[in-house]
Amino acid sequence: MDLTHQNDTERNENSQRIVLPKDIHGFTTLIVNVYFVGDPEKSDDWVLIDAGIPGSENKILSEAAIRYGEAKPPKAIILTHGHFDHVGAVKELAEGWGVPVYAHSEELPYLTGKKSYPPGDPSVGGGLMAMISPLYPNEPINLVDIAKPLPADGTVPHMEKWRFIHTPGHTPGHISLFREEDRSLIVGDAFITVKQESALAVFTQEEAIHGPPAYFTPDWDQARKSVKKLEALKPKIAYTGHGQVICGERLEKQLQYLAEHFDAVAIPKKGRYVH
Repeated sequence: MDLTHQNDTERNENSQRIVLPKDIHGFTTLIVNVYFVGDPEKSDDWVLIDAGIPGSENKILSEAAIRYGEAKPPKAIILTHGHFDHVGAVKELAEGWGVPVYAHSEELPYLTGKKSYPPGDPSVGGGLMAMISPLYPNEPINLVDIAKPLPADGTVPHMEKWRFIHTPGHTPGHISLFREEDRSLIVGDAFITVKQESALAVFTQEEAIHGPPAYFTPDWDQARKSVKKLEALKPKIAYTGHGQVICGERLEKQLQYLAEHFDAVAIPKKGRYVH
């Protein structure tokens, strides 16, 4: 599914007129979004954020060629985290393009074959996606000699004016990306705009801000702190790993509500990782 219709048009948000940046283009690979950052009308330089589900490399390559032209690889691939649905095509893309992959230093063990993520928890969320989560891959991929740590100063290679925010909880090295000048936020899975535990919600893409996917979030204390950290940035536009783009007053009100009531609306009442 192409998110272009949201990225290149104006949206009316409770009498606010929000013009979405032309240099951020969303593309959905089955259940997860990847983002192309770079305006093809201004420069050949661009960066890919996340790498979709396994087997999605050809779709991502095709979308990149449509947007930037053939034989114009990105400067880098930036990973918000290393779960299987965000790194599915990263090795094929990075090797084919000959570009580096950047992630937070605390995420690198899961990207270089050293650590596995905790298994999915089928007891949370009450939906099909959660029920089958133990079947989702949690083993590390191996990007030795490809994956590099993001700079300690918060800058993002090849993404001028952006900085990364360490937003752990969903994974230890999870990051989000923020641009101050237009208050654009690329969230990853720190919060999302679809109830990811439910297959029906994923299929219909009913929009509402939720906490991170509950079946794959092992540290709820850190997840709460991360949402509060992102809410304090007062973003105007949020591009999430799952679900639709959200902006304006709807984003402001829903994110504030999530931050203030995180324990009640995001943390499952019981589960493998709920203490």
